[in-house]
Amino acid sequence: MPTATARHILVDSEDECQKLKTSIENGADFAEIAAAHSNCPSGRNGGDLGSFQPGQMVKEFDQVVFNEAVGEVHGPVKTQFGYHLVEITSRSD
Repeated sequence: MPTATARHILVDSEDECQKLKTSIENGADFAEIAAAHSNCPSGRNGGDLGSFQPGQMVKEFDQVVFNEAVGEVHGPVKTQFGYHLVEITSRSD
């Protein structure tokens, strides 16, 4: 079964999510942005979610993590919790 590691930033609005993504694309550190802005407790750890398999996260999150490019920041991704920026740090098939 595939396994992935990822980190994310969770915020309340799509607009805020897009602004943070632009900051990261312009060189801001993902972990620092996560620590300063994420509504998820993982923000204290730079947004690190550790290792997980399909089905352990919400469907919208899994769709990105198990299908999109590793090492890039994806989003905004809307879930029941808000808007996420997702960086897939590794994935194995």
